[in-house]
Amino acid sequence: MLAIIGAMDEEIELLLADLRGREDLTFPGVTLHRGALDGVPVLLTRGGIGKVNAAMTTTYLLTQGATRVIFTGVAGGVHPELRVGDIVVSTDLVQHDVDVTPLGYEVGTVPGELPAWPADPHLRAVALEAARDVEGVRVLDGRVASGDQFIASREGVQRLWTRFGAACAEMEGAAVAQVCAKAGVPFVVIRSVSDTADHDAKVDYREFMPLVARHAKQVVRGMLARLAAPSA
Repeated sequence: MLAIIGAMDEEIELLLADLRGREDLTFPGVTLHRGALDGVPVLLTRGGIGKVNAAMTTTYLLTQGATRVIFTGVAGGVHPELRVGDIVVSTDLVQHDVDVTPLGYEVGTVPGELPAWPADPHLRAVALEAARDVEGVRVLDGRVASGDQFIASREGVQRLWTRFGAACAEMEGAAVAQVCAKAGVPFVVIRSVSDTADHDAKVDYREFMPLVARHAKQVVRGMLARLAAPSA
């Protein structure tokens, strides 16, 4: 079964409104919604903000039969060519707020774990194809940097760009990736740029959230149509 996660209500409410045959499954801290979107059986949920919430929610989804995971929502743009409304499809994901360098590890590397978690190639290809149907936006496949921080300074953006080569910054994706990788479950993260992660990030984020949420919905629906095809 396909699982779709968003961090906040705004990131899933447009999809939830179209869910057919809805059944709610309640667990400590999270509610999963089972049903069908465009005839495709799905598990849909708001995972909450931050890496711990994202990891917990992903684990619940896997226990309920999720075999592919899409994480959708908004992010701050880091790549210098990205603008509000543009879309990033993950090549891989890193945790930018992990630092165990005194023990000899590269910054961003959790001891005993991969330095980055690669997204599933097939889901990536489907997401890129669907994203390119959204008119008037740039679509970029690139690295997603996750951390329990809201990046709102030029210095923070520059660090993510120079140290990690990140395309965008958010607060959940790498945790979803880590859990899925451990379980051998394919995943992809799709982010619409809601702000440019600089000193204007707070203003941009609030103003453009509805627009980018619509873009995210369009990409997910485009993916569903393609994944429902016999060859998928």
